[in-house]
Amino acid sequence: MARLLHRLGLFAARRAKTVIAAWFAVLAIAVTSFLSFGGQLTDQITLPDLETTRVADRLAEELPDAGGGSAIAVLQTEDGGSFTEEQRDAVAGLSEDLEALDPVNSVTDPFVSAQERAEGEEELTEARQELVTGQEELEAGREEVENGYAELDSGQQQLDEAQEELDDAFAQAPPGGHDEATQAQLDATQAELDAQQAELDAGREELDAAQDELESGEEEMASGERELERGEQMMELTDAVQTVSADEDVAILTVNFHEELQSVGTGDLTLVSDELAETQIDGVEILPSSDLAFEMPHLFSTAEAIGLMIAAVVLLVMLGTFIGAGLPLLNALIGVGIGVAGAMSLSGFVDMMSVTPILGLMLGLAVGIDYALFILHRHRNQMKDGMELRASIALANGTAGNAVVFAGATVIIALLALNVTGIGFLGLMGSIAAVCVFIAVLMAVTMTPATLSLTGRRILARRERRYIGLRKARRITEPMKTPRALGIAALALVGLAVLAIPTFSMRLGLPDASSESADSSSYQAYVATEEAFGAGQNGPLLMVADLPEGLSAGQATDLQIALAQELDQRDDVAAVVPAAINESDDVAVFQVIPEDGPASESVEQLVHDLRGDEVLTGEEFADVEVSVAGMTAANIDISEVIADALPLYLVVVVGLSLLLMIMVFRSILLPVVATLGFVGSFAAGLGGVVAVFQWGWLGELFGITEPGPILTFLPIIMVGILFGLAMDYQLFTGSGMREAYAHGDSARLAVRKGLHAGRSVVTAAALIMGSVFAGFIFTDDPMVTSIGLALALGVLLDAFVVRLVLVPALLHLAGPAAWWLPKWLDRLLPDVDVEGSALERQVMEVEDWDGADSAEQDSARVAEPVDAGPRRR
Repeated sequence: MARLLHRLGLFAARRAKTVIAAWFAVLAIAVTSFLSFGGQLTDQITLPDLETTRVADRLAEELPDAGGGSAIAVLQTEDGGSFTEEQRDAVAGLSEDLEALDPVNSVTDPFVSAQERAEGEEELTEARQELVTGQEELEAGREEVENGYAELDSGQQQLDEAQEELDDAFAQAPPGGHDEATQAQLDATQAELDAQQAELDAGREELDAAQDELESGEEEMASGERELERGEQMMELTDAVQTVSADEDVAILTVNFHEELQSVGTGDLTLVSDELAETQIDGVEILPSSDLAFEMPHLFSTAEAIGLMIAAVVLLVMLGTFIGAGLPLLNALIGVGIGVAGAMSLSGFVDMMSVTPILGLMLGLAVGIDYALFILHRHRNQMKDGMELRASIALANGTAGNAVVFAGATVIIALLALNVTGIGFLGLMGSIAAVCVFIAVLMAVTMTPATLSLTGRRILARRERRYIGLRKARRITEPMKTPRALGIAALALVGLAVLAIPTFSMRLGLPDASSESADSSSYQAYVATEEAFGAGQNGPLLMVADLPEGLSAGQATDLQIALAQELDQRDDVAAVVPAAINESDDVAVFQVIPEDGPASESVEQLVHDLRGDEVLTGEEFADVEVSVAGMTAANIDISEVIADALPLYLVVVVGLSLLLMIMVFRSILLPVVATLGFVGSFAAGLGGVVAVFQWGWLGELFGITEPGPILTFLPIIMVGILFGLAMDYQLFTGSGMREAYAHGDSARLAVRKGLHAGRSVVTAAALIMGSVFAGFIFTDDPMVTSIGLALALGVLLDAFVVRLVLVPALLHLAGPAAWWLPKWLDRLLPDVDVEGSALERQVMEVEDWDGADSAEQDSARVAEPVDAGPRRR
């Protein structure tokens, strides 16, 4: 590889303009591809096989009207007064316009909803009054019937007595019978009694009919009372869920989509947000929620420009020339332009998160500058020693360039390993970043030699050009003092441990609107909703209950209400609203409003509790199963899936770290120490992020509006990137130590020599990379901010605490044991010449071989320009 890069560097130096033109052509192609095929980015994270996804799919089948997602827009008066009739009419017009959009299923006008609720309460009041009146009328009718029965019973008794008397009269007839007159009188009396009995029977039939009517009325009244009680219970359950605030100065407009919110395309959401942005209502501020008011973060802003300026200052101080400082920046900008534009051109074909190209930009800029710097730094030192221009370029490309290729390969492997998590968006994020790093490596070993060839000796400052060949290297003859090594090792370990303390309380999650910048509409909508309706209104949960089979519609409704009342008693629940029941009366849907905001720890616990077996304690709920969906629950599920993938990925990366460093440094202890140091810098950097974003320390400085959980995929991204960068820094210090030890220096002296040889380039590289990452801290996007802070802090800690302090100190304390390697393992391991030492020795032998063939010498040495000055050896 070193020889190949040597020839490649020589070719690029000879064909400098061609190489530079080729890279600009590639940049043009990438930009053209982006303009032609680039699509819309998204801020939604979707994963397959989540419980929320399964619940949403089931709802779409069971209850199509309840399966769609929704998003809100907050309306508030600018003067704090109540909404006027004109403003309410304008909101109604806005609702109609939104409802006309294709992706929108319906729109809930807050004032119509409030009016319907008021009318419903009035109807319930009237129904209760009518029920009371009806019960009074039934009681009066019941009393009349009872009195009627009493009168009939009394008349029947008198009639029975008269009949007995008549029967006695018939019985007392003489043997010959009554005379005709008496018999006629008795027959007339009997006829009169029969007529009276008929009247009594008719009256009894009428009373029986009235009794039946009363019983039917009582049944209807009981049924009506039960329905009224259900209505009153429903109204009581929804009392905490309002669409217009008590002061009537804030209202919530709800947009309901045909599909669940995670499945609604960015373009469809843009239609709604554009309609809201274009609508102007006099005296009313329209604040779309974060689901609608998402803004794609800028790829490059003032903050990033400041980061690049800091990097330029570091380069200028280190290199001493504007040309030298500008070349790595030019390399990085062209390379990252190609990588990011190429990645963006894929956004029309794959779902790509908005942070994906930003991560590629962030990493591409950092490694692009550093990798070019490594080669440039080696070339400058060789030029100072008197080596000819193109020979120096070729040798720098074959030695430092070889180290760049190895370092880039470790970063690329770590980033591509994100695909082993099985999480699609993380795999794509890692792959895009890996491509940007790959382009940075190619730029370093081709574009850098080309630009150095055109620059000539102007890469050196004038003072340096005057002393070419006369530079004297500082000789290191004594190792580090053992007490000093012990002290700085202890100090570094304590410092890393203290910084890592917040990591133990880390809670992962996805940012909500509360973490947005204070001037964003989504944050203002969040705050307005929280103040007017409660924090839980910003992140309602969708709960689905599977009811026992065979229930009637009334029984299912009663069970739904009882379940809602049961959950409404929880301290972490503000309201439970029964939303719908399917046609077969075995699936009930609820909206659960938590007490706290969607990113709070209590809501996360609430979701786990609702999915548990102990959330419902009543016997009537024994056969009820509960599941939870909605955006808030989906974010919790996604966070848990990613958190579960972190240990596997960490094991893969740490194992890879050990294997690579054992091959490079041919040591057991150094790789172990270096890997543990990486874990320490990772934990310390993550601890700093937790302290700022979760604990709220220095929140105002970093623009943190409200503390919250740490970005779900931040730890995995940190592991992937920091691992590769840590290996870079360890390579540029450890390889010098190994080389000094192999050339006969004592173990402790070799440590100091290697540290002295590599510390300047590691210092500059870390400062440059840290400044580039830090430039992304002050963006408006909380995801980008947290990533920028984590990477900047992690890089600086790893470079200045671990690689330049802790590892050298521990290696010094270990003495010869630092370079111990079993002989059998030494024979098995390949000889990895990372810095091209063999090539360097070969080239130097050719340079000093007076009898070499002129053609061979020309292949390694090209005459310098006339103005290059005399050559000194």
